[in-house]
Amino acid sequence: MVEQASPGSKVAKNCLRAFLVGGAICLVGQIFKNALLALGMANDDASLVTACILVVIAVLLTGVGLYSKLGKVAGAGSIVPITGFANAITAPAIEYKKEGLVLGVGAKMFVIAGPVIVYGAMASVLVGLFHYFLR
Repeated sequence: MVEQASPGSKVAKNCLRAFLVGGAICLVGQIFKNALLALGMANDDASLVTACILVVIAVLLTGVGLYSKLGKVAGAGSIVPITGFANAITAPAIEYKKEGLVLGVGAKMFVIAGPVIVYGAMASVLVGLFHYFLR
């Protein structure tokens, strides 16, 4: 009875949208990287600056409310790239800005990012120790 009342899932359509939007985000990043390489920047530096540019663009789009609209259309395609992480940090901060800079923006900004940052730091310490002792 539940299956009959539930709307049908459009898996193929949703996967195609996610693929196209995620690919478009990556394409924009590649365009920035190629432009930076053409300006004579080293490959590692161009990659770093490209990531920073994509984060800033995602934060700006989140701030004006466009990234959430993109997420409704693209689904996972807007979450997977680095821009999704920037959106996940920025959205709670913007949502709670009425509560003040410290308790609103400062505290809520790390609700999503906190566990990711802790996991990344711990994983890097473990990998570093592993690398150090097996050298």
